[in-house]
Amino acid sequence: MKSNLVKRGFLSLVITQFFGAANDNLLKGVLSFGVATGGLWAARLGAGGQAYVGLCLTVPFIVLSGFAGQIADRYSKRTVIVAVKFAEVVIAMVGLVGFIFGEIWTAMVAMLLLAIQSAFFGPAKYGIIPELVGSRDLSRANGAINMFTNIAIIAGTLIAGPIYRWYSPTTSLEAGQSVSALPAAMSWAPGVAMLSIAILGLLASLFMPRLEPANPTLVLRMSVLGPYRDAIREMARGPLLLVALAWSFFYMVGMTAILILPDYKELLGVGPVKASVLLGILGIAIGIGSVAAGLISGHRVEARLIPVGAFGLTLFFLLLGATPLDYTLVAALLLGAGVFAGFYIIPLQALLQKLSPDAERGRFLGTANAISFVASTFGSLLFLGARQLGVPSNRVFLICGGLALVGIGLMLWRLRGLINDPTLRDENIESTQAV
Repeated sequence: MKSNLVKRGFLSLVITQFFGAANDNLLKGVLSFGVATGGLWAARLGAGGQAYVGLCLTVPFIVLSGFAGQIADRYSKRTVIVAVKFAEVVIAMVGLVGFIFGEIWTAMVAMLLLAIQSAFFGPAKYGIIPELVGSRDLSRANGAINMFTNIAIIAGTLIAGPIYRWYSPTTSLEAGQSVSALPAAMSWAPGVAMLSIAILGLLASLFMPRLEPANPTLVLRMSVLGPYRDAIREMARGPLLLVALAWSFFYMVGMTAILILPDYKELLGVGPVKASVLLGILGIAIGIGSVAAGLISGHRVEARLIPVGAFGLTLFFLLLGATPLDYTLVAALLLGAGVFAGFYIIPLQALLQKLSPDAERGRFLGTANAISFVASTFGSLLFLGARQLGVPSNRVFLICGGLALVGIGLMLWRLRGLINDPTLRDENIESTQAV
């Protein structure tokens, strides 16, 4: 019980993040089913329409993460977190209106606003972890928060399938099911679920302890590109920029993979619930890999896990693209890919926090967030382009595996000195004060 991971500050953050991630994935899941092949709004956006949902999620991070990083340094990160969770409640009301009236564009606006809210949450969330747990617990803290985040992704994703079925029963028919047996549509279901989760997240954030601003004299810059340019220049003086690029590359192939999975509803001839289970399995696996990476790392940053994770992630993506379409096989391969993804991202995430100076951590993490969402945008565009060219969704995994093989391989070669740095494995690193 002496561990900083079971103190009020970190537990409050974990619960707050849990509800935020669940809401993001609930809305994204419902919209993705609605615009995917055979969905309620499929004709409105065309083949690969879920890529537009992905773009709504990523573009705000690219534009706003630099300013959001400054906000996280200038003000108490606890204050920022409470403010954005309050905004989430308001955004959920917008989503409720959109779904009740069946307006896809209003629901997409809610997705866009939710992404803007999350862009301000990101630097504060990642930046507050060292303040709450100290440097010796970074790997375990990141493993724990990633595990619960992925449990939230599972929850949001699994809930999205039934909620979409309640919302649009006629587009959720499974093989052999009669239209006459379908229940009446519940147009309020997605919005009410979003609003309930948002309120729970706001309440959880209120239990976070008050913290002092890291850099209260920081002069805020309203420029979109200026903060990124300055931060990238400073990050490039050491290995931090390469770490951010390696971390971001995962989000490019990861976004592409997430957009592929709703199409398994048609590829495998299953309903939205079973398709949601595939997304849930991927989330469970990433959570397992994340917590395992944290436990293996202990009171250190175990960077040698990064190439292990990269190799496994690449292998399972290639297998997903090359093997026959079988539900059990796809589920097993997603499980393997997710576990190795956790091994890859946890040490990189801990390195980003450890190598960032205290007074500039928000700016550096905001910049890393923006880079990761630029990469995610490329992933969305890659999926959209491949689908428009007629590439079957499951074969897009081959593209993901090829990109991971080349891109991650090159960056790991450049980071080989940091990966083998023995000082990162020193368990006697002095811990900072934690709340």
